[in-house]
Amino acid sequence: MKPPLASQDPKPPRGRRRGLSEEDRALWETVAKQVKPLRKKPRPAKLHPPMSASEPAMAKPSAPPRPAAPMQVPKPAKPAMPPLAPLGRRERARLSRGRNDIDARLDLHGMTQHRAHQALHLFLQRAHSEGFTFVLVITGKGTVGNDSERGVLRRQVPHWLSLPEFRPFIVGFEEAHIGHGGAGALYVRIRRARS
Repeated sequence: MKPPLASQDPKPPRGRRRGLSEEDRALWETVAKQVKPLRKKPRPAKLHPPMSASEPAMAKPSAPPRPAAPMQVPKPAKPAMPPLAPLGRRERARLSRGRNDIDARLDLHGMTQHRAHQALHLFLQRAHSEGFTFVLVITGKGTVGNDSERGVLRRQVPHWLSLPEFRPFIVGFEEAHIGHGGAGALYVRIRRARS
């Protein structure tokens, strides 16, 4: 058996701790300064103080029983709205060529977001109640450039149409054909009113 090489550091015998070198101590101090203590979880409060053997156990008066809460019957869940569906290729082609009528138009140019949201909601509600099939919502293209506030409605209206408040009124929407405004307008298919 070969003796251990001189370059190998033999383990210190058990029970004895090796002291830190100056390099290790400097490293430890650097690390210790950067460490933040963990936030301690609050301990749950003890419900009863510990009783000593010399104290007699005292009987606590029993509290009157609480009346049972009335049982709540779960309400029947509303049927979930189906996901929004894009217009079919045939429907889009018929709209762009003028073979399908656009029942109504809403132009949101120049409106604030708040006003445009209200106008869109009222418009879709009316279109739904009147039994329209397709409507055109004109958002405008906005200007492309450094002005970040331009084209806000163009970005917001598709988001709004996906919200639950609009889902009872619409089946789906899609960007309009260039002849109807292209990227600055949307075809919206109205959900049929249940009779």
